[in-house]
Amino acid sequence: MAAHSALGALLRGRGVGALLVSHLPKIRRLCGFTGSRALLLARPRTRYLLTDGRYAEQAQAEVRGARVVIGDGSFCNMVRKKRLLRGIRRVLFESDYVTVEERDAWQEAFPSLSWIGGAQLLQDFLAQKTQGEIARMRQAQAISEAVFAQVLQIIRPGMTEREVAAEVVCAHLRGGAERMSFDPIIASGPRSALPHARPSDRCLRKGDVVLMDFGCFYQGYASDMTRMVALGDPGPEVRRVHAVVLDAHRRAVDCAKAGVIARALDAAARSVIDAAGYGPNFTHGLGHGIGLEVHAWPSVSAHAADRLLSGTTITIEPGVYLPGAFGIRIEDTVVLQEKGCARLGTLDRALTIL
Repeated sequence: MAAHSALGALLRGRGVGALLVSHLPKIRRLCGFTGSRALLLARPRTRYLLTDGRYAEQAQAEVRGARVVIGDGSFCNMVRKKRLLRGIRRVLFESDYVTVEERDAWQEAFPSLSWIGGAQLLQDFLAQKTQGEIARMRQAQAISEAVFAQVLQIIRPGMTEREVAAEVVCAHLRGGAERMSFDPIIASGPRSALPHARPSDRCLRKGDVVLMDFGCFYQGYASDMTRMVALGDPGPEVRRVHAVVLDAHRRAVDCAKAGVIARALDAAARSVIDAAGYGPNFTHGLGHGIGLEVHAWPSVSAHAADRLLSGTTITIEPGVYLPGAFGIRIEDTVVLQEKGCARLGTLDRALTIL
C-alpha cells in the first residue's frame, strides 16, 4: 500500500482530521526523511514534514510527498505558528511514541481540539516490505555473512570475547555497513547460556562453544543473525542440543507463511524443543519483526495473536540455554510469502567446528 493510501485509510478509519507521526522509522517510510528529529503531520490532502535548521538541506533533498517546514523550538509551537491544524477538530497521535509531557503541551496549545491517542498505528504498512526494501535487507545480511566468514579465519583460543566483538564491528564497517544494528553478542563457554550476554574479558578456550549474534544496517535496513562456533570438539551434548535447535528452526521455516498466527509459528518450533525435553530451556519468543528497526512489530511469541502478513520480514531464532554449561541459538531472517517464506541469507546453519 502506498503511503498516501495508508494515511488516508487511517484518517478515515479513525474519524480524525489530522495525524501526528512521531516514530522516525515510520516517517522515513512515509516520506523518505532520514534525520534524527522530525514530525510528520498528515491531513487528508496534505502532509507536512517538520524539522529544524540542521536538516534544511537534507530534508529538501530527501522528502517526497510532503511539504518541508523548517523551524526552531518545539514542534507544537511550529504547528501553532504555521497554523497547520487550522480547521481541524480531532487529531490522532502515536501514544506509544509521545510522552505525557508532550501530550499535555499539545492539549494546552490547542485546547479546543480533541486529542486521540493510538498505539501501533500504521504497523501493517511498516511491516510489509517492498522488493526494494527486501533487496537492501538481503545486502545487509550479505555483509553480516561475509563478516562471519572473516571472523572464522581469526577466532582462536586465547582471544577475549571483547576482542572478537571488536573484529565483528570493524569488519562490518569495512564491508559497507552504515552501523551495527545492535552491540554484537559474543558469548563463550558457559556464558553462551545467557541469551543476551554482553562481550566480556573471558578468554576463549579449546572446546568452547561460542554464540555469535550480530547484524548491521545497510541503507537504513537491518540484518540480524546468530550462528554457533565450537573451538574444537564440543562434545556429544552440544551436538545433540544443536541438532534439536536446528530441527526446531527448520520446522518454523517450513511453517512460516503469510496468514499464519504468530503464536502458532512459535508453537511449531517450541513443540520440537519440548519433545526433546528442553522446553523449560527455551526462554524467549521465536522471533521478531525487522526492517527499519532491528526489533519491530510483529512479535513472534507464545503470547502474540497477530496474523502475519505477506511481505513481512521476521527473525526465526529458537534457542536452548543450559545454565552453567552452554547455550545454542540459530537465527535467520525470512520474508513471508503466500505459499511459504524465503530466507534472506544463504549461510549454512550447521555447527561450525574449528
